[in-house]
Amino acid sequence: MAEDERRRVADEFGEAVNMTAAELERWLGTSESGAVGDKSSGGESTGHASGRHIVDILRKKKGELSDDDYAHMRKVTGYVHRHMAQRPKGDVRDTPWRYSLMNWGHDPLK
Repeated sequence: MAEDERRRVADEFGEAVNMTAAELERWLGTSESGAVGDKSSGGESTGHASGRHIVDILRKKKGELSDDDYAHMRKVTGYVHRHMAQRPKGDVRDTPWRYSLMNWGHDPLK
């Protein structure tokens, strides 16, 4: 991936992910986090696993990011944008919609 493309992906990821590594890691340890998302594999949800990868990405220096990290950053940005477009009406504080987004590193109440 070209350097300008990496920069663009990182910028978009930085706009989509508004939780710090510590905030996201704490969130992933909650029962609410584990209760949402697709668990088609029977274990951890896709979003929860994504959240763990996001924590790793946030803790790396720019030069340590791999092509797989950049691919995941692109996936996260797309998910957050799609999910935000589906915002339900009313108070979303304690909703599966918000919890799912938080698994992907975005708290819509921030």
